[in-house]
Amino acid sequence: MGLGITVNIKKLRPDAETPSYRTAGASGMDIHACLDKDINIPAGASAAIPTGLTFEIPPGYEIQTRPRSGLALKHNITLLNSPGTIDSDYRGELAVILINLGQTDFTVHHGDRVAQIVFAPVARAVLTIATHLSETDRGSGGFGSTGI
Repeated sequence: MGLGITVNIKKLRPDAETPSYRTAGASGMDIHACLDKDINIPAGASAAIPTGLTFEIPPGYEIQTRPRSGLALKHNITLLNSPGTIDSDYRGELAVILINLGQTDFTVHHGDRVAQIVFAPVARAVLTIATHLSETDRGSGGFGSTGI
């Protein structure tokens, strides 16, 4: 088991579900929709799905929101911005933007597992303006320069 951090969470509603790891080796915690009524996402559309939770993320960490593979494979549902970043100084409600890439409507119900969250360390950079950069074998090759 990896090193752990302590994260305070606040439920905005009593029926908001606490995120949890589903297996001993899971990297991500499943998060659940916290809804007053179902949200229908038509084919090709997206919707923000609230979780009813706020987080106190320790400095030096972020939450990354990621899709659930089962929703992607079985229903063509994924996160529009993936991974999403929740900064340590954000105290608003965690919501995820689901997009329906399928051909039929998809309905999200209260309590559905809609995404997963991963806690990750963040390195902050100090940028220095340089007149030249070191050379590498790759150079400026990008966007497929190493082949398929």
